[in-house]
Amino acid sequence: MRLTEFKALTFDCYGTLIDWEAGIAAGLTKLAARLPVTLTRDQILEAHARHESKQQLLTPDLAYNRLLEIVYKRVAEEWKVGYAWDEAVAYGASVGDWPAFPDSASTLQYLKKYFRLVIVSNVDNASFEASKRKLGVEFDAIVTAEDVGSYKPARRNFDYLFDVLARLGVDKGETLHVADSNYHDLLPAEEYGMHGCWIHRRFEQRGFGATVKTLTEPAVDFKFTSMAQLVTAHHAELAEG
Repeated sequence: MRLTEFKALTFDCYGTLIDWEAGIAAGLTKLAARLPVTLTRDQILEAHARHESKQQLLTPDLAYNRLLEIVYKRVAEEWKVGYAWDEAVAYGASVGDWPAFPDSASTLQYLKKYFRLVIVSNVDNASFEASKRKLGVEFDAIVTAEDVGSYKPARRNFDYLFDVLARLGVDKGETLHVADSNYHDLLPAEEYGMHGCWIHRRFEQRGFGATVKTLTEPAVDFKFTSMAQLVTAHHAELAEG
């Protein structure tokens, strides 16, 4: 299997291209500071993951920025600390402020020369529009949870993606799904017949951070620790001919 065999790359955005853990940690640090004990960064991220995944199942058609307001409320309740509702609203509105990984924009600009680029993300449209400006590339298609009315890893999101790819003239067998999250992306992509590329952003850290823990790793076709490594591998294949 070679990278040059694919016509399209589909990307998870948050965790893969946008450093959502930095954004989540920043958004919950003030709340965590009200606790009588000091939580680690991973404990803060894991609290977000627990409540986000549960809320996505409970309210699959709720826009992500609104869903994050509830996540903030649930985390505060779990920690038994006070909060003001405007803090929850600010947390929901913070997605567009989350930073891109340093290698995201440049690598996407390179890959755009060779592939169709498609986003499939668990986010609302307005939040992604703000994030897109940080990524510096025009995507061929964008699929959000708001478009679909459900959140990955639901089958519905991937079926919607396959319809979008078909309209671009690309079969799912000609597509490589690029993502960091096993739970949201790589395990369901494998189950639904997609090729996978794991961008393992947390390779130097223990645990799963802001992503739900999974018991198995996906059987991916490629595994890198950064988007820059993916580009290096593609460039090497071109040089080999």
